[in-house]
Amino acid sequence: MEYMQAPPSSSQGNILCCMCGIAIPPNPANMCVSCLRSKVDISEGIPKQVTVHFCRQCERYLQPPGTWLQCALESRELLALCLKKLKSSMAKVRLIDAGFLYTEPHSKRIKMKLTIQKEVMNGAILQQVFVVEFVIQPQMCEDCHRVEAKDFWKAVVQVRQKTVHKKTFYYLEQLILKHKLHQSTVRIKEIHEGIDFYYASKQHAQKMVDFLQCTVPCRSKASQRLISHDVHTNTYNYKSTFSVEIVPVCKDNVVCLSPRLAQSLGNMGQVCVCIRVTSSIHLIDPNTLQIAEVDGNTFWRQPFSSLCSPRQLEEFIVMDIDVIRDQRLGAGAGLKSNKHTLAEVWVQKTSEMDSSHQYHCRTFLGHLLNIGDLVLGFDFANANINDEFLNKMNPHHVPDVVLIKKSYDRMKRVKSRVWKLRELDFCCLFDDDDDIFSYRQYNEFLEDLEEDEMLRKNVNIFRDASKVPVESETDDDGAPRISLAEMMEDLSLSDATGGAGADMMTD
Repeated sequence: MEYMQAPPSSSQGNILCCMCGIAIPPNPANMCVSCLRSKVDISEGIPKQVTVHFCRQCERYLQPPGTWLQCALESRELLALCLKKLKSSMAKVRLIDAGFLYTEPHSKRIKMKLTIQKEVMNGAILQQVFVVEFVIQPQMCEDCHRVEAKDFWKAVVQVRQKTVHKKTFYYLEQLILKHKLHQSTVRIKEIHEGIDFYYASKQHAQKMVDFLQCTVPCRSKASQRLISHDVHTNTYNYKSTFSVEIVPVCKDNVVCLSPRLAQSLGNMGQVCVCIRVTSSIHLIDPNTLQIAEVDGNTFWRQPFSSLCSPRQLEEFIVMDIDVIRDQRLGAGAGLKSNKHTLAEVWVQKTSEMDSSHQYHCRTFLGHLLNIGDLVLGFDFANANINDEFLNKMNPHHVPDVVLIKKSYDRMKRVKSRVWKLRELDFCCLFDDDDDIFSYRQYNEFLEDLEEDEMLRKNVNIFRDASKVPVESETDDDGAPRISLAEMMEDLSLSDATGGAGADMMTD
């Protein structure tokens, strides 16, 4: 057997560094890495400390010349923003890697580790790693300047409703809070018969108008006023105004429809009760339980007004009640409510208990009323009403009394209420008397939320931590309650940290 000899391997010889004389592999510079770095600094010209401007109010970083970006710490967006600060000084080197080094969040420092390469003497490529420190300097952005000025705005949305009660505004307030449309406002001012929303841009105001048209029946108009004009750049500065008018009908209002509109809604009675106002007006006929929805366009084509205000409702006591089981509707009738029960009742005013005068009427509250219950209603027999459609009706078709809703002990309901709602930060222009009346109206809105499950589906309800919750849908008086399953926890910064300066609580 013969042994085969392996071919001789070619080994690369070493040379001596021309500076320090140590043996190194050959390279175009004939110098070792240490000597080469002592002679050449490829990071020369790249600043080791850079200033980054940060707005404390909106927590955005400035990207020159005038763009403000929302960036989280150690995010890709913040990395790109910092590298753009060094872009002009790194034109002659190649960027290999970049990453953040950990710094304390409150140190106002951002450290970035950079790896670069550059061709140096006789074509040798040198790689170097160094750290650039970014110093965060506070600077208020233009948008926050306008917010702090409180008088600067470019667009205003004027929401108006010509009614005495504000139930629709309270419902609209909760929708705005739920969808967080109030965050882009400069200021919110509450005035008589409405609310003004001020914005720094016309686009945000237009977004609010579109939201209102989708949530409440309304109509809008837009106008603009020229503030200034630059003849050199041909730029115009306008202030825009959007006027939004909500239909003048609220929940629990009694309305009288025109004969043409009542016929188009399924031959329902002209005297109806508004049971809900969402994106349309929900009406019910107390004589037949027919229900119908009137949208904003239909209302403005054939408008109708409210016959009574909440202050005109009187308290009645139920003397007798007879539930109507089989109610047949005529030809061409519309939908019938399955959540209400039709009944004939005999009621008497609580203010006339010393007399024997009683009123007979039909009501849609047959599922709630019993003999001896208190109920709020509107007295047509003794009221002086000036309405175009009501005056033309046959007097035999006009009911003596229209019952609106069952009455409960308000003080007990307030004490047993273990939930709350969030509110907008208004600039209010009302006096003390208006505040008392508004507080009473707000309590009535809270009662409507407890009684109407469909209404509170669009509202965020928070549990009141200061009160002890009770798992029950009704109280001792029979008044409806909101269950704990429908409530949300009202979290705050103190709930998560245990107070200022305390340790974070974990499971």
